[in-house]
Amino acid sequence: MAETKHGCCATGPGYKSPLEAFKNGPREKIIFVTCPNVDLAKPDMLATIDVDPDSEDYCKIIGKIEVPNTGDEVHHTGWNICSSCYEDADCRRSHLIVPCLNSSRIYVIDVTKNPKKPEITKTIEPKQLFDFGISFPHTAHCLADGTIMISTLGDEKDSPKGDFLLINSETFTPISRWINGQNALPYNYDFWYQPRRGLMISTEWGSPKSIKQGFNPASVDQDYGHSVHVWDWQKRQLIQTISLQQPEGKIPLEVRFLHEPSRANAFVGTALGSAIFHFWRNAEGPGPMEHSMVIAIPPKKVEGWTLEWMPALITDILISMDDRFLYISCWLHGDIRQYDISDPTKPKLVGQCFVGGSVHKQSGIKVLEDKELTSQPEPLFVKNKIVQGGPQMLQLSLDGRRLYVTNSLYSVWDKQFYPKLLRLVKFWIKY
Repeated sequence: MAETKHGCCATGPGYKSPLEAFKNGPREKIIFVTCPNVDLAKPDMLATIDVDPDSEDYCKIIGKIEVPNTGDEVHHTGWNICSSCYEDADCRRSHLIVPCLNSSRIYVIDVTKNPKKPEITKTIEPKQLFDFGISFPHTAHCLADGTIMISTLGDEKDSPKGDFLLINSETFTPISRWINGQNALPYNYDFWYQPRRGLMISTEWGSPKSIKQGFNPASVDQDYGHSVHVWDWQKRQLIQTISLQQPEGKIPLEVRFLHEPSRANAFVGTALGSAIFHFWRNAEGPGPMEHSMVIAIPPKKVEGWTLEWMPALITDILISMDDRFLYISCWLHGDIRQYDISDPTKPKLVGQCFVGGSVHKQSGIKVLEDKELTSQPEPLFVKNKIVQGGPQMLQLSLDGRRLYVTNSLYSVWDKQFYPKLLRLVKFWIKY
């Protein structure tokens, strides 16, 4: 039977379902890692790393591309096309979309022509974002209609303004704002969508002006968010804003829906609040989403640190492709946690490891009160070098057996909380 563009024999990018990816996806052989430069006078880069255990170059950087500008702050990446376009055989996953926080520039990088020598296909300049009254681009997701959607956190003057930008995935030209006929949000950060349930959820970080200056606890109430927003996916309209309980709800960052496309269950991790909230909608209809706090990581009373109490600072979360496990990274405490979420209302801690952090025995910080641990953890050494920073971004293999971790959050905040991180090599670690 001949291949069709939209049908049972379509061979578009990705996988027909999350479970197919989990069961039949191949083992990854390379990964791409964004690397902001600690020297602001030098450019950032995207590195290609060999993760094939049978390769002579295993765990080595085998390629890179330096961007042509300085001061960008590369951060997250997203694909130009994803599994949402599986039924379209004409679609090809070929480019990484690389938004830059500080410059508001967006790079489009071809990583399939030669993964060892990625090439910049197009650069979306800051003025093109400013023309829409937006800046500080963060999360990039590819959509089923072939467009790319990017969350933005500021206006052209770096004042707080939450919005979303649509980009054509063929020409990589900005099209329009995503929000339909409504004003922008006070804050923005991450977003995740569940089209079969007609839902999207977005979160809040803070004002770009404040973020760029470093973290000031005194400005949390006026410069950072504490709400989660629920959207009608088809209508592109805000339908619900949920103000999270305090103090656990301070600065909600990453959001993840379960991968099963018919489930209206999602998790949100809060940074300063160091908690995980579960969101769900029971009815098939357009009822409001409910929520509850299902995980709360207590702060540690410390000596020798900026504050008396140190939060875990949850900066990333992810869900395994089979929807069984939730992983969270605690950038300050230094641990990665694995929870069984077979019952999403009652996560169970089933795994924990420490990757640097601020409370290990060689950190110079003394823990005076800890509601979880009986002693401070040991530091982690890789190739005889102590790991600075804490676990930040997470990426899990399709089969759920390998977890990749990086340790840099945002350069200004790295310098503030982990000054040695800027003087030593930044790590990516595989578990």
